[in-house]
Parts: sequence; structure tokens; C-alpha cells
Amino acid sequence: MARTPRTTILHHLVLTLCILSGQNTPSLASTAAIDEFLGCLSADIPSRLIQTPATPSYSALLLSTAWNLRYILPDTSKPLGIIAATEHAHVQTTVRCGRRHGVRVRVRSGGHDYEGLSYASVHLHKHNEPFAVLDLATLRAIHVDPARAEAWVESGATLGELYYAVGAASCSLGFPAGSCPTVGIGGHLSGGGFGSLARKYGLSADNVLDALVVDADGRLMNRSSMGEDLFWAIRGGGGESFGVVLSWKVRLVPVPETVTVFSIIRSRNQSAIELITKWQEMAPVSPKDLYLRVLVLNQQANFQALFLGRCGDLHRLMQDRFPELGMTEQNCREVSWVQSTVFFGFSATSIPLKQLLNRSSNPRYYLKVKSDHVQEPIPRDVWESIWTAWLEKPEAALLMLDPYGGLMSSISPSETPFPHRQGNLYQLQYYSFWYENGTAAAEKRMSWVRGLHKEMEPYVSKNPRAVYVNYRDLDLGTNELDGNVTSYDKARVSWGDKYFKGNFKRLAAVKTMVDPHDFFRNEQSIPPLPAAKMI
Repeated sequence: MARTPRTTILHHLVLTLCILSGQNTPSLASTAAIDEFLGCLSADIPSRLIQTPATPSYSALLLSTAWNLRYILPDTSKPLGIIAATEHAHVQTTVRCGRRHGVRVRVRSGGHDYEGLSYASVHLHKHNEPFAVLDLATLRAIHVDPARAEAWVESGATLGELYYAVGAASCSLGFPAGSCPTVGIGGHLSGGGFGSLARKYGLSADNVLDALVVDADGRLMNRSSMGEDLFWAIRGGGGESFGVVLSWKVRLVPVPETVTVFSIIRSRNQSAIELITKWQEMAPVSPKDLYLRVLVLNQQANFQALFLGRCGDLHRLMQDRFPELGMTEQNCREVSWVQSTVFFGFSATSIPLKQLLNRSSNPRYYLKVKSDHVQEPIPRDVWESIWTAWLEKPEAALLMLDPYGGLMSSISPSETPFPHRQGNLYQLQYYSFWYENGTAAAEKRMSWVRGLHKEMEPYVSKNPRAVYVNYRDLDLGTNELDGNVTSYDKARVSWGDKYFKGNFKRLAAVKTMVDPHDFFRNEQSIPPLPAAKMI
């Protein structure tokens, strides 16, 4: 394989350092250390796979999956290099070179982190920590074994690619994961992975059987060699804190050859508020074969359903459990399971399945998301007040209500790092997005989502006010250093307990075992557990 000579790499380095001096990029590593890091990479990785701000493809690669435009603004720290790994050895080399030369490594699979932590740094640059990005988009192989109902999928693949591959291999198998087809497998599974099959089969992470991980020493390990503690941690604790998860062996789940979906929209004068109030009580306790979520947008409530069965059976169930919605058989669409993923991804069943393979189908916009867990039904008068005070504002965006219950309530909160199991009725997202440039638009939209979130405080989970880690929120707080490692106490109080509850200490203990020097760290990475707290 042809490679650019080392002298060319060093020429790019000189240009890179000139460019970095003019942008908000960390500078802890000396010029010599960055030189040595890039030189270390070039010894084993083809130069065309290493992009710096001085190379022509850097910006295109950085922006390729930078979905949140808030994190490509000038005041955001950018990586000093992006390594587009095409084989596992490239990942091992990048980790080893980073450790050796003081350059931290962030990992990007799909780029959908709500706060952009897989490709940008917002707060840690105050500690002058340089970082490079390992882009796994090319590591996207999928091997489905329908006879064993299993699949191996690399972290750079998207949910849509996995759904398409499973659907092509079997009409009676599926996989429980999220609704957005461009989300990367790596981030989704390592944070838990909630979706339309969660009430029937649990999270994506509940269905992981094995994994391949590169640790902080650059070693390649599977479940057997990494041990059960690390295997536990990467299934919901955020893989970026412990190493680089290259691929996952997942359990595929049985689904009927024909499933049913519907979308029913109701406005306020069509009893939307009364229907949401009733939905809170019926959706979490409905049969596990039914997933019924609510999207509130443009002053309308959209009730979207997946039912693992035929339309007639769903109609009878809805007439029994939720007649107020007025669902008829004409609302139904009977489709294959893989076609249902198109329905949830694109809000239509007529779109070709191959759209699942379009890695660019998600629009780019400015984004701020906050979330909650609801444990008691919110009274109707509160919904009335919220609708009037918040949802009728011009800057109002999207509310997403996802039901829990079913198998989710039967799994122990310590089975994986994801603790939000029994006792939760549903998950609530406040999803503000906008396309206008400028601070005025951003301040207006951010004020809306933060104001509504504050208004909801009396009606959601408490002690802690729990949050799903895949709905990352830097408003909770960011890491601070205690010496050369992240402060455990500050992380636990600000965000750790909210994401992980009683599992946070165990995650920190695992971090101490596999990455005691805290090489893999970002604004909300798991800190090592201090020796005094090991008891």
C-alpha cells in the first residue's frame, strides 16, 4: 500500500501548527510532542487516513458526521488530527501513540452525541488538553447469522445499516434499538440503546453477547479476555470512558413476519391534552407487544405505534385499552419489521428500504436536548398549563414521550449500567432544534428548552432527577481535574448519579481497573475511583 513519505507528513505538521495557533485548539502537548504523535501514527497508518487542519480533507471529514451545528462554531476546540481507521490495527496504533505522546483520543462512530463530545471539546480546553478523533465510519462490517439469531456488527455501522442487513437475512428476526437510522452502533449500544422493541426485549445493551475492545494499552480483547466487569461497563456506561469498542456480537430477537404501525395526530381541540393524560396511565402497562409513543410538535400530539401482530388484533386492543384515541383499522399499516424501522425513522411506510443505508439522510441543525423520567402521571391541569405557557410559543420545539414498562420493569437496575428500570412510567425529551444562525436564535431556543425543563421539575423523578446517558446534557455539569485525573466526587454529584444512580461507583471502579491514568476522558467521562472509596 502506497504511503506519503514521512517528510510530507512533517510538512503538513508545520502547517497544522500554524493553523492551530490561530484557532481555539488545546496546546498542552509541545510542538515536538505533536510532531512525534503524528510521526508515530504515520509509521503504521497510511497518510491518506490521517487528516490535520493543514490537509485538504480535514474539514470535510470533521463535518461528515458532525450533526449538531452548535459544536462546529469557532469557539469550539477542534481535534488536532482525525484518523479514519480502516482496520483494527489502526485503532490500536492511535491509542498507543496517543498514550505515548500525551494526545487524548475521542471516538466517533455516528456523531450523534447530543453535546458533540465525540468530535469536539467545549470545556476541557481550559485544561489545555489536545485530542485527536478516531473516526470509525469505515469500520462498519455486519455479519448476520440467522440460524443462530446472532450478528456481529462493527461500531461504525449505523442502526439503519444493521436493520437493513437483518431484514435481508430474515423476515422473522429483528433487533431492539433506536428510531434514527443514521445513529452509530458504537455510541448507541455503549449508552444503552432504547427503541420501539424495548418493552418487549429490553435495550440494545441487554442483547449484547460479546464485544471486541481496544483498551488504554492498545490491547485487543473480547469478552473472555476483558472480563465480566469491563463487559458490564461498556453495555450502558459509555464505551468512550474505558476504551474503543470496535464491534459487538448481538442477539437478534423473534418478530412476526407482519407487524402493524399507525400514526394518529390530534390537536388541542381534538382532545390532545386529555389523550396525553390518559396515555400516561395505559401505555406503560399495555401488553409488551405494543409500543405507543407521543410526539408533541406544532401544537399537535402524534401518537405513533408499533404492534407485534396484525391490525385486527391491535384494533381490538386499542378499543379495550385506549378507546378515547379513536383508532380505526383504516389507521393501520401492516408491514414487515424492517419496514417499521423506516416508518419510525422517516414517518412514512412508502419510503424504500434502501433509505436505511443513506448515512446522510439526517438533517443538520443546531440542537439542545434535555430529558427526564416520569414516575407518576402528570395531572391534566399541569398539561393544560404547559401547553398554554410553553407549547404555544413560536420557539416551541418537540416533546417526545416514550413508554417504559414491559420487560424494562423486570430487569434489575444493576444488570447493566443503565439503571432506569422499574418505577418509571416513561421517558420525556425536550428536543429543541433550529436552523437560524446567530446568538439571538440560539438564546431564544436554549431559553425555551431550559425554561420548560425547569418548569417540569415538580413532576419528574427526584433524588436524583434521572437522565438517560445517551441524551447527554452538559448543563448537568462537566468534569474537573483532581491532580492528573478526573475528580470522582465532583463528577458523581454533578452528573454521575443522575445518569447511573447506584451504578456510578462500580463504573468508576472498573475505570480504575482498565484505565487508571484516565487516558480516555472527556467532559462527562467516568472518572477513576479514589483508593479511599474502594471500601
